[in-house]
Amino acid sequence: MNAERTALEAATIRQQCKVLHLPSIAAQCTQLAEQAVRERRTHLGYLEALLQAELEDREQRLIERRIHEARLPRMKTLEEFDFAKCPKISAQQIHELAKGDYIARAEPIIFIGDSGTGKTHLLTGLAVAACRQKRRVRFTTAAALINELVEAKHQLQLGRTLARWARYDLIALDEVGYVPLAEVGAEFLFQVIAERAEKAAVIVTTNLPFSEWTQVIPNARLCKALLDRITDRAQIIETGTESYRFRRTAERRKTRTSVTNEST
Repeated sequence: MNAERTALEAATIRQQCKVLHLPSIAAQCTQLAEQAVRERRTHLGYLEALLQAELEDREQRLIERRIHEARLPRMKTLEEFDFAKCPKISAQQIHELAKGDYIARAEPIIFIGDSGTGKTHLLTGLAVAACRQKRRVRFTTAAALINELVEAKHQLQLGRTLARWARYDLIALDEVGYVPLAEVGAEFLFQVIAERAEKAAVIVTTNLPFSEWTQVIPNARLCKALLDRITDRAQIIETGTESYRFRRTAERRKTRTSVTNEST
């Protein structure tokens, strides 16, 4: 009889939790009740454990939702970055940035370096760190952002689209300088950056030194205005010229060759 009553009570609690949108309490109430009996906890102690479980799971779901909404091309964290292979990059500086104070101060971060030197990995890692702090983050390439804004203009939705981008705590803008920009594209990029100046943070990766940005933004006046906005109070981090990916591929090829030679 007691077992039947307990099962009925558990079923009732799960139904009530469903109505109240408390899935973690529904999933853990029986287990935590048994634990509370074993540990001789008070009713309030049991209630505290239930609410703590719900809060922890809710926070984890929020972080997962933030990461999903960021639209990262790949899930790369700073824990996975091999600083030993990239001596030009200060691990201490990057881990300090990961705390997120630059977001609160609305400071831009700029990674400059050749292809394969870790720029996108670092940008993605900082974006993940910001998501873990429950901040609203969005990743995009410069080309994708401009294409979205051009399409929004054609659909008479430009103002609404720009407003949506302005609401992010952090924009992770990859590959600035990889593709030459038409003047309208450069104007849209300037608009997004200028709107965030001293208001919200942006991380930018580029393969071009600032002196060469006129190669992709031919309008010299617009190029200067964009650089003024994006470099103001920015932390500029050079990642170097030696490709980490190329070196890793070479090492793998060398290892395979060595194994082949040993087997023969």
